[in-house]
Amino acid sequence: MKRENFKPGNMLYPLPAVMVSCKKPGERPNIVTIAWAGTVCSNPPMVSISVRPERYSYAIIKETGEFVINLTTRDLAAAMDTCGVVSGRDVDKFEKLHLTEIPVDGVDAPGIGESPVCIACKVRDVISLGSHDMFLADVVNVSVDASYLDENGRFDLNRADLLTYSHGTYFGLGEQLGTFGYSVRKKKKPGTKKREKREKLQS
Repeated sequence: MKRENFKPGNMLYPLPAVMVSCKKPGERPNIVTIAWAGTVCSNPPMVSISVRPERYSYAIIKETGEFVINLTTRDLAAAMDTCGVVSGRDVDKFEKLHLTEIPVDGVDAPGIGESPVCIACKVRDVISLGSHDMFLADVVNVSVDASYLDENGRFDLNRADLLTYSHGTYFGLGEQLGTFGYSVRKKKKPGTKKREKREKLQS
């Protein structure tokens, strides 16, 4: 099997494509598109985003110590792309892109109303790494669009048509291939569910 070697580079794809909102007191909010974002820890819940120091949002996040990660959908694709190429120094992105500012508990930065999930974050540490600085942050609140709740109150995020970023290209999610643990889950024999139900009733 033939392989080719490339120089070291960022080839860990696909990644979530998110819109990060932030705001200085008394100033208009801003949105920056981030692909270098990820989960750091589940308990306590922590995330990270990596931002170039020259980006307009960098100084806002560093000064305020907070931001909101807004998940993106197919309907937000064009707005998300614009937020990655237009600077908030020159443009009010909420106004230009007709996005809705919404309050998110735990932070003063607004969330994006059109996003299915707004994750409020408080910066714990800033690590200078080179081209980017990494903001390690605690998740202090999660605000979700109630239209994605099913009849049992379960949040069905997979209905949101989320976006990913891979090597300069945006993609929607593909077909479902399985659920966590499906490869080792034992398959029940035909009639097992009926038998279990009958045994339960008899016990």
